[in-house]
Amino acid sequence: MIEVRKNEPKYVLLRKEPSKKVNQYGKPIETVAADNELRKHAFIINNEEQPAENPDRYKQHGFYFNADNCIACHACEAACSEKNDNPAHLAFRSVGFVEGGTYPNYQRLNISMACNHCDDPVCLKGCPTRAYTKFAEYGAVLQDPDICFGCGYCTWVCPYNAPQLDPVEGVVSKCNMCVDRLEVGLKPSCVAACLGNALDFGVIENTPENRTQTKTDIPGFPRTDITHPNIRFEQTRSTQRDMMRVDSTAVKYHKDDTTGKFKPELDPKHGFKREWNLAKLLGSHESAHVAFTLSIQAVMGAFVMLTLGAWTAFPSITSLKTSATFIPLLIVMLLLTITGLFKLNMHLGKPHRFYRGFYNLKMSPVSREIAGVTAFFTGLMGYSFFALFDNAFTHLLQIGFALLGLAGIGLGGYYMYKLYRIKARPYWNHWHTGASFIGTGLSLGSLLIALMTLLFGTMSNELSFVLVTTIAFGLIIEGIGLFAHARDLQPATSEGAASFYEQTTTYGYAYWLRNGLLIISLIIAIVMLLFSSVSITAFILLALMLLSASIIGRSLFYVLVIPTTMPGAFFWKNKGFVEHAREIGLADMPQMGVAYEKHHKFDLKELMQSIKETTAKDAIAQIKRVFTG
Repeated sequence: MIEVRKNEPKYVLLRKEPSKKVNQYGKPIETVAADNELRKHAFIINNEEQPAENPDRYKQHGFYFNADNCIACHACEAACSEKNDNPAHLAFRSVGFVEGGTYPNYQRLNISMACNHCDDPVCLKGCPTRAYTKFAEYGAVLQDPDICFGCGYCTWVCPYNAPQLDPVEGVVSKCNMCVDRLEVGLKPSCVAACLGNALDFGVIENTPENRTQTKTDIPGFPRTDITHPNIRFEQTRSTQRDMMRVDSTAVKYHKDDTTGKFKPELDPKHGFKREWNLAKLLGSHESAHVAFTLSIQAVMGAFVMLTLGAWTAFPSITSLKTSATFIPLLIVMLLLTITGLFKLNMHLGKPHRFYRGFYNLKMSPVSREIAGVTAFFTGLMGYSFFALFDNAFTHLLQIGFALLGLAGIGLGGYYMYKLYRIKARPYWNHWHTGASFIGTGLSLGSLLIALMTLLFGTMSNELSFVLVTTIAFGLIIEGIGLFAHARDLQPATSEGAASFYEQTTTYGYAYWLRNGLLIISLIIAIVMLLFSSVSITAFILLALMLLSASIIGRSLFYVLVIPTTMPGAFFWKNKGFVEHAREIGLADMPQMGVAYEKHHKFDLKELMQSIKETTAKDAIAQIKRVFTG
């Protein structure tokens, strides 16, 4: 444990004072009830038993930030990184700023931000590995990197960019509120290091000395209704009506005169020039998710056609099951599923920990998606295997695996959609996400069956009509969703407006190419239906148009999302500078605070070494943990 020095200054010592009953969100400040059994047990931290009596131990604590006092010296960052032994490219606390006005009325507002240890931590609920804990003592949200497998979902759902995914090590870590310092009566390291008395800390809602305000937001701070963060602000100086970010994010904050609060709006700082950026689009960090979602949704769509289509007495689908195409089609579906799962797993920071994705079935949509997709894959394998046999018993087993596969599609497909309905990412948080996924499943699934039947010469006019109709229906669903999405984003008062701006400028030509390809695909499908003939040339053209549209569209889905994050600076926590540094080699200089992404690149030697380090005993213990809760 940390030893308290005899000459510790007063400002680094926790105040001992009565607290309020509830906070500004109506949540109790006491983290556990007075008669809770937890209070009766000895509290052990860092393997040392602490005194039983500590009046502040089971109260929600939080940070206080005085924006009037912050001079952006970054001492808080340095102290935090030193205590946690962080590399140069990683910081649990960072200082950004917004600015407004012009000379001589220019104003700059600095913001120092770490984890806000929220009342309703979405990182904890979203993490599939249960690496997060809401610490009853002091109310800290703690995260264990040794449990994390590096999916980064917590970094998606957090509105404040608190969890940090290390691109080198491939795991997430974050601020832990310095709970070891709290137990001996010291404030966190960042607070102790603050030169301007801008940072303070204590039981939430207890106004620090020499403070007059405990506001829940200031310009540049994202919305608080998502997680109810435990941070309070003071800002008495008046600000300009528009406060600008200096990083590459096309967002500014405009003061609403009716409420006095600042709301995010579009700041078209890059101009309105339309560009291609296809290499950047197709080579994005999330390309593994593109491959996974497209392949899995295509196979799911084809599986629904093969099972429900046959059971609902479509003669063309029923005859397909007895043709020479059926078994090769199932093999291709299995290969596509395996490829998608492999790409997704190798995208993890620690691929050998993949089994931990089942840990948080109680709360995490990621865990539930993994469970659903696993059930679907199991059903597909069983369905394919027993398709090799022809007797009443195997037919019964095939039906059972088909039902398992369909249940997996229902569960996995639903949570594949739900995990993207993230309030902190307005571009995804729209029903068009579901329309896109369903449309892709119908169109690509039907296209997969069509290409296989053409290859084996078993396509008929009846089957062609069913498949092309389904493709057209999927395209219409996706098109309606995209139209509604663009209509709702353009006037939005959120980061979604900035996503729409990037969609029509930075990736403007790629965006219109995707739209044009979808329209051409729909026209081809309608023409094929009108002429009711099996044309190999038309199917090949349709396949080229549809696959190109799907790949570009799904890539846009990932690169265009702009989260509700804290503003950065010119060179720090600035996505634009990070990309620039990696492109020209500045990332080779540790002092730049930028590192190359390494954890998602496949290294067979490294993977095998990691598997060796994960013993069978450990794996069995982890599996038991899943079933015992």
